[in-house]
Amino acid sequence: MPDDIAIDWSSIVYRGVESEELDYKAAINWNRLNRTGRAKFARHCMALANTKGGYIVVGVGEDSAGQPSLFTGLSKEQAKSFDPTMIGNFINKYADPEIDFTLERPVVDGKRYAIFVIRRFADIPHVCAYGFNNELQQGVFYIRTADAASRPAYRASEIHALVQRALRNQRELLGKMIRGVLYENRDIPLKSEEGHFLEDSSNGKNYFLRRRHPHKKDTPAVLVQISVYPQEYITGKYSLSEIKRFAQGALSLLSEPDFVSEKDMQEAYFSNVALRSLPDNELKMWQFFQTGMFNYLEYWPAPHKIINYHWLVRFFAEAIVFFSRLYSEMDYEEEMLTIKVRLENVEGIALDGAPATRKHTPANTATCRIPDIRMSLQRTAADLASGYVFHTAKIIKEVCERFNLPDGRHRNLHRIIRGYLEKRS
Repeated sequence: MPDDIAIDWSSIVYRGVESEELDYKAAINWNRLNRTGRAKFARHCMALANTKGGYIVVGVGEDSAGQPSLFTGLSKEQAKSFDPTMIGNFINKYADPEIDFTLERPVVDGKRYAIFVIRRFADIPHVCAYGFNNELQQGVFYIRTADAASRPAYRASEIHALVQRALRNQRELLGKMIRGVLYENRDIPLKSEEGHFLEDSSNGKNYFLRRRHPHKKDTPAVLVQISVYPQEYITGKYSLSEIKRFAQGALSLLSEPDFVSEKDMQEAYFSNVALRSLPDNELKMWQFFQTGMFNYLEYWPAPHKIINYHWLVRFFAEAIVFFSRLYSEMDYEEEMLTIKVRLENVEGIALDGAPATRKHTPANTATCRIPDIRMSLQRTAADLASGYVFHTAKIIKEVCERFNLPDGRHRNLHRIIRGYLEKRS
């Protein structure tokens, strides 16, 4: 998780559910914590680093039902006690090799929290170097499980996953070294592969347009296309079976999603180079290529030349959540992804339903005056997962700018996004 990318701290603090990537701790003073309590933090840090990386949020207590819903934050004295150098030295005394993590103290809604930002191991997994009472066992690899437990890896499949990840890290390091030698003193950019991704994206669009058309010719329809792809174009990087497994693992936990659904997956089929979904009686198609690119196309009917603001929010919120899950499944947590969004046939289309202000009370006065909208951003899967609200809001605001919607109309946008996803989960 690069430090130069903004993290939506509120989405992490308020997520309210512990997972294999997130742990909560009640407000405490590190200086008053006994050695056993500190060792517990070391265990959690090693477990998260050996799994997918993640966060430990200090300042959230449990309610009577055991749910992390008491957002107390930390007092000034408590926050000051979380000194990055002191805590880093303590935790990495037990971890071999040392864990790559930072300790942040953000303020969310007027309350300060301490948040451990833990990165997945980049070379070999972290082993516990020293034991301590019943809290830490020497020579153990701790992992984080789906039920939010930080425990030793003891199943064959768990040990195998750690070994495979370490081998992949070594292969990637070797590949970077080889590319460094091959491209030394040459002016050819490593990202020249982008043209191949764009060509596949264009071919996919043409395939879709030949097979799907808006039902009513007299009703305007906006064509939306989202393409997501990694930095390198490698033909056949993944097998067809692998990309299907990745897609199935990324299916949204939301009920009745509008983006990629269980029904889409059931009806999807293999082409020579991709997993393709072209549902009957629907104006959408997506393809997931063996190169790692995901390409999505859909017609949005716009009766009376209007599309709904809240539907736009829901669509992009689901898309970002899906992409964060998909590319995390593919181990792209720390590799940069390019996300390209394009809306065509939007000239004269207005937005309806955006929150009103005193100066702008009519809901549908924001109208696009250009034929198509294009935008692009680059993020890692870890960034998308940790800041899905922030990144969804960024896309929404940039799209709505092209509709000439004043920035002040996005009232409570982060809350709307978070509330929608929580309501449908």
